[in-house]
Amino acid sequence: MKENLIIPEYPRVGVGALIMNDAKKFLLVLRNKSPEAGSWSIPGGRVEFMETIEDAITREVMEELGIKIKLISLLGITNHIIPEKRIHWVSPCFLAQIVGGEVANCAIEETQEYRWFSIKDMPKNIAMPAKNALSLYLRDT
Repeated sequence: MKENLIIPEYPRVGVGALIMNDAKKFLLVLRNKSPEAGSWSIPGGRVEFMETIEDAITREVMEELGIKIKLISLLGITNHIIPEKRIHWVSPCFLAQIVGGEVANCAIEETQEYRWFSIKDMPKNIAMPAKNALSLYLRDT
């Protein structure tokens, strides 16, 4: 039986990381779950109560991909708003690089796979958080 989810009437706070390697390729994950299941996105997730945004993104990336990251800069704040699905997230997005571990899909319930993409070969089915993060990155380069 499917659970009835209660969707809050206020924005939620999430974080995302645009992880770049030395070849200037970006690590994206193919989402298994809503919102935007079947789309490529950046790793990230919700900020827990009393957690800093920096701690939240490093925790989320470790949980999802098994890697330790270094935050290079705050790219900006993105909005992930899908009115017809009653989704509203406000998300600080960081540019980051890997400083430890090997990339692995550690959250198979959330992501199907991960892959590195260059700016020129981004997939067509890209989720709003990844589009927003890439726009912020390109704005500053």
